[in-house]
Amino acid sequence: MLFNTFLFVFAFLPLALLGYFLLSKFSLRLSIVFLLLASIGFYIYWNINFLPLLLGSIVVNYLIGQWISREKEAKNDRKAKIALITGLVFNLSLLSFFKYFNFFAQSLAWVVGADYTPLGITLPIGISFFTFTQIAYLVDCHVAKIREYKAENYGLFVTYFPHLIAGPILHHKDMMPQFDRAESHIFSRGRLVVGTLFFIIGLFKKVILADGVAQFVGPVFDLNYANLTVLEAWCGSLAYTFQLYFDFSAYSDMAYGLSYMFGIILPINFNSPYKARSIIDFWRRWHITLSTFLRDYLYIPLGGNRLGATRRHINLMTTMLLGGLWHGASWTFVIWGALHGIYLIINHAIRHLLGERQNITITSLGWLLTFVAVVVSWVFFRATSIDIALNILHAMTMGTFNGSSSDSLLGINRIMDIDECAVWIAACAAIAFFVPNAYIMLGKGILPSYEERLNGGIGGVVLGFALVITFILLAISETRGVSEFLYFNF
Repeated sequence: MLFNTFLFVFAFLPLALLGYFLLSKFSLRLSIVFLLLASIGFYIYWNINFLPLLLGSIVVNYLIGQWISREKEAKNDRKAKIALITGLVFNLSLLSFFKYFNFFAQSLAWVVGADYTPLGITLPIGISFFTFTQIAYLVDCHVAKIREYKAENYGLFVTYFPHLIAGPILHHKDMMPQFDRAESHIFSRGRLVVGTLFFIIGLFKKVILADGVAQFVGPVFDLNYANLTVLEAWCGSLAYTFQLYFDFSAYSDMAYGLSYMFGIILPINFNSPYKARSIIDFWRRWHITLSTFLRDYLYIPLGGNRLGATRRHINLMTTMLLGGLWHGASWTFVIWGALHGIYLIINHAIRHLLGERQNITITSLGWLLTFVAVVVSWVFFRATSIDIALNILHAMTMGTFNGSSSDSLLGINRIMDIDECAVWIAACAAIAFFVPNAYIMLGKGILPSYEERLNGGIGGVVLGFALVITFILLAISETRGVSEFLYFNF
């Protein structure tokens, strides 16, 4: 079920809100169970065949988490470590089979010069997100950070529908206490309005901006990549740069807003990353919960920056390579991760040389270099093969400005309307670079005075107006053809 559909907005969501808050009047635990079942229903709408996998993963991880905690309480560190390793092997085995088996098998076959016919393995939607969420849970059980053992709370923590399909990657300490908090179970019109405003901002980004600029991506990356002009290559690459930006930003805003309606605050996952003035800054803004996971559960355990510059560089590269592979089973994602590893190593080296000597010129240059570096890396992220990516990059740097002399003389646009593409890119760039994001515009959704004012009559007016806008945007989406969010593929 997609957020950007009439079915979700005017059927599933109202019923979920109604059931949750009505049942909360009788029992908080009952309302949590209801929201858990609603979230499972949301998931099986996609494909009920993967329900056993999801439920099996939840049950096994919950039991292993309890096993680890019991051994830690008994001060039996050896058995606790065995339990943790068991959980890690279980989770990584599932993820490796469904997401990486064909990739590894094909790569091995290529190395030994053998043929390989890929198995028909279907990737379960959301598996990367709910797997990483549960790995973090088990690790925290091992370091005795867990104080929550209610089965329904854990099940909701993993399946909670606003985050289940495309994040953010949740942390137990941020979420589980909220499920039992009495305020989260009390309906608030002001909270509903604030959540709806977040949702509308995200819906606009998805339906108007991301889906609008997407029309210039396919002709470059999927059809005409072997014979591109400089302008076509840059238009396609920049169009994808902004399509991915607004698509992921849209999901993040909509998920945050939906959860806010239930009185549950999700972590901020997207914070204007194209305003970043360095790659280090970029990764503090883009997919923040994934960056945090990779830092806390991979980079730091590898040694972080505690073992000298050389080891830090190795740790950075290892982390980013695995971060690239997390996004998909393809060498293009590995190269994307490697590029960002190289970027980060260079960024740290420059910071070491410059120290505190920063000025507006260096800062502005840093922003430009960061953005161009990110655009280059997105070419590999979007391309379906390394050859396609190299063709596009070659056209961006060494291509001609016209496909042929006759095209130039007749003023014919070969594969796209360059002028129209330029207008879309300029509009997207202006919004991404200069317009405050939803969290800034809405005060991060935590201004009590703002919510209190919306609890009155003005809140009903704002909500009615917001629902009209929502209806219009959904109608546009349905007319054009509802599209999935890009991060559903990861």
